[in-house]
Amino acid sequence: MTSKLKVNLINDSGDNNIITSDGSGNVTLGTAFPAVGKIGQIVTATTSTEVSNTSTSYADVGLSASITPTSTSSKVFVIVSSSLAGTTGSGSNNLLSLIQLVRGSTSIAEYLGTRIDGVTNMQSGGACSYTDLDSPSTTSATTYKVQQKLSTSGDGRTSFFSFNNRLSTITLMEVLA
Repeated sequence: MTSKLKVNLINDSGDNNIITSDGSGNVTLGTAFPAVGKIGQIVTATTSTEVSNTSTSYADVGLSASITPTSTSSKVFVIVSSSLAGTTGSGSNNLLSLIQLVRGSTSIAEYLGTRIDGVTNMQSGGACSYTDLDSPSTTSATTYKVQQKLSTSGDGRTSFFSFNNRLSTITLMEVLA
């Protein structure tokens, strides 16, 4: 024997609507019900301007976006996609470029960008994607940006971001907690 409970409204002790049903299977969660794990907002920025770097210091690549979290407990899921490349130069045969994700002025993640081993004057590249789940703990506008550097410089080593002016994107998604 099966039992059924049929209701179109569930309220809490303060008479706030928690769950409402329209009778057709469509359910609405009330404001008193937490929106845990849902995406609150999405912000995207793009660039298609190639940036080269020959330094061992991080430099901006012209890709950034800002988001204003609705709660201090929200997380921000960051996705960066770009076309990267590098050239080893004439006097060396190794290249290692690094990508850094920065929130405000704080580095929150570092990734391998381009790596070429064993070939002098070699150029190589490809599409790369990076992700991070950050906890900014703020409801203020927060800027995320991408930077790039070489692990060692000299001899014509160069790294490229948005190689050949290909589209690069940064996407910020607020994950409600």
